[in-house]
Amino acid sequence: MADHAHHAEIDKVTGTSTTGHEWDGIKELNTPLPRWWIWTFYACIVWSLGYFLVYPAWPLVNGYTTGFFNYSSRAELAVDLAKLDVVRGDKMAALATAPLADIEKDPALLALARAKGKVVFGDNCAACHGSGGAGAKGYPNLNDDDWLWGGTLEQIEKTLLYGARSGHDDAHQGNMPAFGKDGLLEKDQIVQLANYVRSLSGLSVRPGTDLAAAKQLFADNCSSCHGDEAKGNVELGAPNLTDRIWLYGSDEATLIETMTNGRGGVMPAWNERLDPATIKAMAVYVHSLGGGK
Repeated sequence: MADHAHHAEIDKVTGTSTTGHEWDGIKELNTPLPRWWIWTFYACIVWSLGYFLVYPAWPLVNGYTTGFFNYSSRAELAVDLAKLDVVRGDKMAALATAPLADIEKDPALLALARAKGKVVFGDNCAACHGSGGAGAKGYPNLNDDDWLWGGTLEQIEKTLLYGARSGHDDAHQGNMPAFGKDGLLEKDQIVQLANYVRSLSGLSVRPGTDLAAAKQLFADNCSSCHGDEAKGNVELGAPNLTDRIWLYGSDEATLIETMTNGRGGVMPAWNERLDPATIKAMAVYVHSLGGGK
């Protein structure tokens, strides 16, 4: 690298002075930045200082700088929502006070409930149940007619209000016991039961399975929740085991896992997050997905 004694050297080809830096015979030209770029750079500095002083900009230990005008995007959103509530006030009040059955009889209220319910469902429920309510492993499909806790409007509303195993006093509370983990059944008994449960919906069973003995195991350990005919019980959230609709899967390994470790998925209680009218709208929307009873 050349020393700074060459700083004033003029490049013969371009007529521009060099910086005095040279690498392998290549000299760096001291080409000035374009004026437009320099003024844009200065303008950005001035703009950023102005933004820093006017708007919330800098994190602090217990908060952030609020700016000269104490602006808050959250407060602005609250104002906009308040204006929206004024516009929708009468309709939402009617939705809040109308019985669920009457909402479905009133075309205007039904359209409002479905439209609002769809939006709220997308914001709050789609993450688990999918945007179309098709569900996933461990998250019920809301399009079919199989309901753990009941599929009437009132039953759906209750599930939305208080959830399942959510910690709310009025939440659904049923659990699938951990028969293997808690030592209630031996491993071979669980295998027998898993195959018996598969047989209830016409699925194939492992060769050599003693279905008669497994049926007795079912009667002794499972029928109190699922019923003698294994049709389920919505009061306990016990699924129908004969309809080929499975929340976690119907293969033998999954059933053995279910019986060994139990199941107990949690549905949040929405009554503390959403107002009653919004929950009614969600109930109507979910009921309309295809499986409502």
